[in-house]
This record gives sequence, C-alpha cells and structure tokens, in this order.
Amino acid sequence: MTSKSAYIGGMTWGWTGVRGTWTGEQADRSMDLMAKRLQVNWTAIALGALQDHAHATEIKFREAPTVTDEEVRYAIGKAKKLGLNVCLKPVVNCADGTWRAHINFFDLDVPCEPKWSDWFASYTEFILHYARIAEDTGCEMFCVGCEMVQTDRREHEWRELIAKVRAVYSGIVTYNCDKYQEGQVHWWDAVDVISSSGYYPIDAWEEQLDRIEQVVTKFDKPFFFMEAGCPSREGSQHIPNDWGLPGAPSEEVQHKFYEAMFSSSDKRDWVGGFMLWDWPARLYEESEAGANDDYCMFGKKAEQTVREYYTAKIEQSSKEAAAK
Repeated sequence: MTSKSAYIGGMTWGWTGVRGTWTGEQADRSMDLMAKRLQVNWTAIALGALQDHAHATEIKFREAPTVTDEEVRYAIGKAKKLGLNVCLKPVVNCADGTWRAHINFFDLDVPCEPKWSDWFASYTEFILHYARIAEDTGCEMFCVGCEMVQTDRREHEWRELIAKVRAVYSGIVTYNCDKYQEGQVHWWDAVDVISSSGYYPIDAWEEQLDRIEQVVTKFDKPFFFMEAGCPSREGSQHIPNDWGLPGAPSEEVQHKFYEAMFSSSDKRDWVGGFMLWDWPARLYEESEAGANDDYCMFGKKAEQTVREYYTAKIEQSSKEAAAK
C-alpha cells in the first residue's frame, strides 16, 4: 500500500484527541517512543468528536474537547518527520457515553423526529473537513468511519459520502467496520481497502479469519485490521473489546493474545497488516507499566512481541516489493 512496503505495521496514536494534549514535549515523547519501540511504518492519527447522544443529529467537531485543527496538523507533521505513513481517522462519539455503534434513526424520515438525512448532513461536513486536512498534509490514507454498526445499512448515504470524500482527497480510502460485521457491509466496493476491528477471542482467530476471508474474496479488495489489541488484564484475552472488564493487570495475557493473533494471521496472505490499539498522547511512566492494565503495550512484554513481528513482516514485504 506504499512504495516502500505493502505491509501495514501500524499503531493508533492520540485517541481520543483531547484538546491541548497533541502538542508539546509529552506528545512528542509519546510518538517518538512509539516509532522507536515498535518499529512501526504506519500510524493512525485518531480523534473523536461528540454528538450529544445516539439520536442527536449535530456533530460538534469544532468544539472542545476535540483537538484543534492546528493540533491535528502538528501530529501529522510529527509522524511524517519520523518517516511514518499516516491514516487520519476522525471518529464520532456520544457525549452521554453511548457507544457510537448505537447511533440510529428511523429508516424513513418522519416529521418531528430526528432523521438520517440530518445526521448524514452533519457527518458529511465533519468527515469532509478532515478529508481536506488529510489531503493538505499528505496523509496516505483516510478513514471515513469507525464501528458505525447501525449506519452500515445506509448504503446510499455511505456511497454518496465516499464520492464526496474522493472529490477533495486523493489518497487511499477505507472504512473501519466493527468486529463480526465484515459481512454486513455491502458497499465495500466503494472503498479502496477493507478494514475492521479485530477484537476476537484468543481461541477464535482461525474461525473468524475463515469468515472474513469470504468477504475479502467476494469484493477482491486489500484488507487489514484498522484496530486490534488486548488490554494487559486477566480475562481480557477472551473478550478483548471490553475495556472495562474487571481483572488484575497481566502482561502475560496481552503477550499471549498478540502471539495468537499474529500466528493465525501469518497463515493468511490477504491480511495486509494491523493498526494496533492504542498508544496515547500522554504516556504513563515506563516504571508503571506493570501496574497498567490498558491496551497500550509501552514497557510491557507485548512491546517486544509487536516490535519483532513488525520488523520481520516489514522487511519481508520490502524484499518482496523490490523483487517485483
């Protein structure tokens, strides 16, 4: 997907994009360490903007706590200086804590009720704003949406939005569907690359990859996991998408999850890489890594697992590209 290496060895940086945290010494340190420790060749610069609740129709992306445009441009520029390819990933969240997958309206517009047409008008403004920034800053990839499960059925609106994105952005376009939803998106032909969230139980990777392979074959598109990861927490290997799961910190759980995910994916040449979840703009101290039970693997056993895997995959991909 790039001239240097087709393999995406990536990490998501900066989530959720809290205003005031994406510039300065701590942010620079975070991205420097991400690039050095993991040997990534890609990063997803991921920011969140808020709508009030799941049935609101206005996305307030110009307001705090969302990062400013200046911060977005700074983070992209920093990544570029480190030699990384960048995917800009603007995401909508609900201010009341409802997960974005539940944003939903009546299938038909009804007077006096919130409407898909109003929501998509606001969402389109939101996405095009960042698509223009992605174009201006030379981002190699742009993600038009993330885990919007209830919106996935709105095929006409998504096709219209993607066409408008292509009018202002010339790079690779993808959509990040949620786990288990790969086969529910019927408009994959409209994007350049299929991507999904790979939060699958440690013992279910073969089964899930069998299922996803059918979708990739049907649409004949490149594929990678736009998100994938596991908290360093007891029990998380069985339900890695549950960021609030109770359990004691465990580096071993996270390490074993990554070993299983990478081992299973290695058998499928159509898996084009990962944009792992996630690396915050404000890192904890490395001395605190053992007590940290979140997704970030800074200073944990899984850090070496990721670094070694990415180093080997990127080198292999580069050799294959050079031989062509």
